[in-house]
Amino acid sequence: MKLQIAQTEGLNTFTAYGEGYVSVNFVRHSSNVIVLPERTVAEWTQAQFETLSAADFEVLASTDAEIILLGTGNALRFPRPELLRPLVAAQKGLEVMDIRAACRTYNVLVSEGRKVAAALIFP
Repeated sequence: MKLQIAQTEGLNTFTAYGEGYVSVNFVRHSSNVIVLPERTVAEWTQAQFETLSAADFEVLASTDAEIILLGTGNALRFPRPELLRPLVAAQKGLEVMDIRAACRTYNVLVSEGRKVAAALIFP
């Protein structure tokens, strides 16, 4: 699906997504990625959802984002509570959703000028 968004020139936005991939500014990603308005972190973890660790969430906590959107693949799955300690300590908000919803929500928040990150876990 192609996404249309209000003017966000110079910022990273999702321009498409589909089975097993997302496109950020027309660049295709098919492995775990963090997308921030000014940069991307390709392959931020090699983990699958079931093997996420606190270290993976420490990377998210170190970003300048105030809101983290965790895209958990094709289905909504919640991480174990103990993994969230780094985000709680850094006072970061977390929203968990499937990848498609994370892409759409990220684009809306970026267009509003919010400090947001989308952390996507591919199945």
